[in-house]
Amino acid sequence: MAFGSHARSFAGRPVVEVPEDGPLPEVDGPVSWRFSRWDFDDDAEDVLSEAFQVGFEQFVAQTGPTVESLVVGAWGYAAFNPAPIAQLCEAAPRLPALRALFLGDMTGEECEVSWMKVGDVSQLLAAFPSLEVLRVRGGEDFRFSPVRHPRLRELAVESGGLSREFVGAVLDSDLPALTDLELWLGTSEYGGDATPADLAPLLAGELFPQLTRLGLRNAETADEVARAVAAAPVVRRLDRLDLSLGTLGDEGAAALLAGQPLTHLAQLDLHHHFMSEEVAASVVAALPGVQVDVSEQEKPDEYDGETYRYTAVSE
Repeated sequence: MAFGSHARSFAGRPVVEVPEDGPLPEVDGPVSWRFSRWDFDDDAEDVLSEAFQVGFEQFVAQTGPTVESLVVGAWGYAAFNPAPIAQLCEAAPRLPALRALFLGDMTGEECEVSWMKVGDVSQLLAAFPSLEVLRVRGGEDFRFSPVRHPRLRELAVESGGLSREFVGAVLDSDLPALTDLELWLGTSEYGGDATPADLAPLLAGELFPQLTRLGLRNAETADEVARAVAAAPVVRRLDRLDLSLGTLGDEGAAALLAGQPLTHLAQLDLHHHFMSEEVAASVVAALPGVQVDVSEQEKPDEYDGETYRYTAVSE
């Protein structure tokens, strides 16, 4: 499954679209502005979308100093046109109030996630030292470099397949204010080769001292991830744990229940899973004071006598 809709809210604010023509719509209270320009030009491969560049410059000139939260959608056709990271960074002095940024909010019809040409998204953190929330989505040429950022509170990385190099660079970063980390591990077919062993420093609780929410989502190795999490010291200081959107089955659920206590959690998100009804019910029953989400029970695909589980987002 690919992404089927755009974000309706981001950073606790409703998302409002920037029109292609005319003034910005009137809004009542704080919003996340969404800027997107989709176009298809097969003669413009590997160059920035001119429509996006021109339109975004006009948007920044019009309202840049007041923008606190920004969602960036299609930047031309993202399978051809690379992400406008350099343009966003260059605009940083004209976006002094920006505190939340989402790069890559587009549907599968606009571009499949694995085709999205992105680049090194850590450049955005270097350019915006006051940024508090960063969400990024991508697949092709999706990179991160170790960075220090004293104010970032939330980092989410959405992908159909996240590389161990990307994960390693995030874990090598110095993010002392980080409370919320979300990594979409994805599938090996789309480059998702990060394993629980690659997550060891994070799971050991050695990183990000303020972390209270951890999401290891969209993983084809969800049972292995669950086994690692079941004994992970970091869990003791979390109030929210998210293992949703992946292939979690009865084996992974049993490992969670047999591991360290999870009764201190406020939320445990396991939606989109392959647990049996009985096992899913046992997880809920074992954690009566925890908000447990076991919705979206999936059925494995069958092909040539074999069964296959699937993540929520791949292709």
